[in-house]
Amino acid sequence: MARKITIEPVTRVEGHGKVTIHLDDAHRVTQSRFHIVEFRGFERFVQGRPYWEAPVLVERLCGICPVSHHLAAAKAADVIVGLGLEGLSPTAEKMRRLMHYGQMFQSHALHFFHLCSPDLLFGADADPAIRNVIGVILRHRDLAVRAVLLRKFGQEVILATAGKKIHGTGAIPGGINKNLGPEERDALLRGPAPFNAETMIQWAAEAVEFFKDFHKKNRALVDGFAAFPSNHLSLVRKDGALDFYHGVLRAVDAEGRKVLDDVDYQTYLDHIGEEVRSWSYMKFPYLRRLGKADGWYRVGPLARLNTCDFIPTPLAQKEFEIFKDFTKGRPNNMSLHTHWARLIELLHSGEVIRDLLLDPDLQGTELVRKRKKRREGIGLVEAPRGTLFHHYQIDGHDQITMANLIVSTTNNNEPMNRAVDWVARNVLEGQTEITEGMLNRVEIAIRAYDPCLSCATHALGQMPLAVELYDAGGALLDRRSR
Repeated sequence: MARKITIEPVTRVEGHGKVTIHLDDAHRVTQSRFHIVEFRGFERFVQGRPYWEAPVLVERLCGICPVSHHLAAAKAADVIVGLGLEGLSPTAEKMRRLMHYGQMFQSHALHFFHLCSPDLLFGADADPAIRNVIGVILRHRDLAVRAVLLRKFGQEVILATAGKKIHGTGAIPGGINKNLGPEERDALLRGPAPFNAETMIQWAAEAVEFFKDFHKKNRALVDGFAAFPSNHLSLVRKDGALDFYHGVLRAVDAEGRKVLDDVDYQTYLDHIGEEVRSWSYMKFPYLRRLGKADGWYRVGPLARLNTCDFIPTPLAQKEFEIFKDFTKGRPNNMSLHTHWARLIELLHSGEVIRDLLLDPDLQGTELVRKRKKRREGIGLVEAPRGTLFHHYQIDGHDQITMANLIVSTTNNNEPMNRAVDWVARNVLEGQTEITEGMLNRVEIAIRAYDPCLSCATHALGQMPLAVELYDAGGALLDRRSR
């Protein structure tokens, strides 16, 4: 008899989602989908509000990555007030960069250690009662303490630059509203061990080694799990370097050929379209040049390391070279290698934070610049989860008339569905009994992308994961939920 499996809620991710998998009478997978079942509507909420409120309004999309939305909206507002990145004062640009790299540091530490490491430390089939962050604290205390302090350090960087750890107000149209005082700088740069920049860099480097050691001992799992070819998209610096705050759009295919050749992101609509499907509140972006069927792409740590040419800090560059050598310089299409890429970015972020803290421009006093106002602005950043688009239009009264947000998780919608389908066909297909470990493997595939489903749907409520199993006639046979 045919079956339908439902996983609801998907756990250890931010937001609300479920998975449905259909099996026929022979227990073969006929359909698998990752559904986003919440709706938020921020693109409508901000209409009618003055554009200068956007950087503070839109960061309420999320409590995990508010800095990313704050800065993407601020960059769009910079264009509206007649500036681009090149028009900001050195103090404003570097303060924003420090804020953003603090965000990357805390978010990557949170995701890897708190949400993903339980699967690595205890195994996919471990008891859920221990396969969680509490289990990590109980059985790997030193690792848990480091995880907390790594995230805390990033949060303190955000506090010093944005005024608050969550939903700060540091970035405003045309600049910032505070610089970094010497005492704030010294507390982060030279604070008592272990809470200082150098120790954080050392711990980040050791985190990379932790994953490399796990990879060495579990090659079959890490390399083969949910691996499939795809396009990859991100911002890169104009010289091809990894850059989270600013750059040009680059996309490569699964073989490394450029699909987007370093284009100005103000023209993103010429290159990226969005498809709507009836079974999800989340859209499906694609590269117009390749079309809806073939133009889907990945964003995030794995994509960034596939699109950039080098990393402009020495320790992370060394690890980047090892990472690239593993695939002989070709794009890496292995989903669980996203964790490897994420930890290299954690290391890079620590190096950038230290270098910025040493820059005297952060004590500068020119905070804001403005020129001739425009009616439209587009801002992009590389959020922890991937490329984030904010696009606004205003009227003659400075009120927002149109807002379009393509968030990182939306960009990864199709890849996450492909990852779920891989697990369905390689783990669940042919099975007559669905175990907890099998369901967790579906979640592991999703968690590799660090999805923030609340951001992606623009919703209200709590985050459940459900898996449903239906027969060929559409009757519900089995449902597992959390």
